[in-house]
Amino acid sequence: MAIGLQERTLSIETGIANSKFDEDGRVKRTGTWVTASAHIITAVIGSGVLSLAWAIAQLGWITGPAAIFIFSIITWFTSTLLADCYRSPTSGSRNYTYIDVVKANLGGIKYKFCGLAQYGNLVGITVGYTITASVSMAAVIRSDCFHKKGHNAGCHTSNNKYMISFAITEIILSQIPNFHELSCLSIIAAVMSFAYSLIGLALSIAKIAGGNHARTSLTGVSIGVDVTSTEKIWNSLQAIGDIAFAYSFAVVLVEIQDTLKSSPPETQVMKKASFVGVSVTTVFYMLCGTLGYAAFGNNAPGNFLTGFGFYEPFWLVAIANVCIVVHLVGAYQVFCQPIYNTVEKWCCQRWPESEFITKGYSVTIPLCGVHNINIFRLVWRTVYVTVTAVIAMIFPFFNSVLGLLGAASFWPLTVYFPIEMYISRETIGHFSFTWLWLKLLTLVCLIISLLAAAASIQGLIKDLHSFKPFSSVS
Repeated sequence: MAIGLQERTLSIETGIANSKFDEDGRVKRTGTWVTASAHIITAVIGSGVLSLAWAIAQLGWITGPAAIFIFSIITWFTSTLLADCYRSPTSGSRNYTYIDVVKANLGGIKYKFCGLAQYGNLVGITVGYTITASVSMAAVIRSDCFHKKGHNAGCHTSNNKYMISFAITEIILSQIPNFHELSCLSIIAAVMSFAYSLIGLALSIAKIAGGNHARTSLTGVSIGVDVTSTEKIWNSLQAIGDIAFAYSFAVVLVEIQDTLKSSPPETQVMKKASFVGVSVTTVFYMLCGTLGYAAFGNNAPGNFLTGFGFYEPFWLVAIANVCIVVHLVGAYQVFCQPIYNTVEKWCCQRWPESEFITKGYSVTIPLCGVHNINIFRLVWRTVYVTVTAVIAMIFPFFNSVLGLLGAASFWPLTVYFPIEMYISRETIGHFSFTWLWLKLLTLVCLIISLLAAAASIQGLIKDLHSFKPFSSVS
């Protein structure tokens, strides 16, 4: 950390324009639309895809796919607005994080509200990924158990030990200093996301082709047969929250854009990467959601790869869950980097003379070469990962947590701030046609998010009635 600051200061003071630094004195960015697309796919195709079959089961053949398509269009549109805001409207200087972009374009109380929404959401996502990874680890063991003992065997196992294993892995990987060094990890994670999505699709197609057709309908689960009227309403709203969560990548879009080299212009490249990322993920979402619903029908599990609608071939189910774990290992780091960098930057500015915070030590790691280790980074990131793991052990509820995170993040980060910054940058007049329809879009998305949040909170309360903390069992 200290070495990076010294290099930046030296480059600015000497005015050396060499290939090592960009115009802002930071190490030269080398990202392209390919690496940015990989980051986006890593961030988007995450645990959200696993709940889409359940979501469509609640909404039905018409509303379910329509909701996925509408959310994809809104996400792509607002991501293009956000990409335009990367550089400050007056100076043209770079903004390194989402909150910096809001501060440069809106400032004031909105900037503080953005920080609360963004970092609260990032913490929530890392908790959600810890839950999902542990469930998938347990599913690997359970798939073998079901194969040996039969599908009616208990095969229950505690998820807590898997959460601890996942946390230990993330503590090690969290020492990767910044986003710029995550490209390889993101590409591996993106490949894994394609792998388990394709396996899920193949298993769904095989189940459909087997001739044992599940019961489906245009409106989803039936009142009086599958659920009560109250459950139908709550589940439908929670399903919308799950779909919103599946598209929650705006929270790291600016950080991804900050990895791009300046030529061609970052805005142009980011828009291309956003289109590729959202298009690819939407195709996968449609396929996973619709084929998963066709395979399971109105009894679709909350997680279609760990809910054990698929038992055989057990080895393929296990491979799919291993892919999920590997993907989430990388995705966790993508979502943590904004938190890590913000805290470390603030501490460096607050205590610049503290060697504990600023000093780096060169350490030779066998098979990995020489790495710069910072004690503060080691301690603080370890504490963060540990805390998220403990929270995950207390609230290990997959669907309810995903729905709440999606509802809480979609409106402010994906819709409200990009639109408000666009209106401000383009000086769009009040009550003009463009202003009215953008405000209407914001209002509609707010109402949907509030309803989805209420449904997810209701689901959490229901889950808590029969749950004991730290006794998570699959």
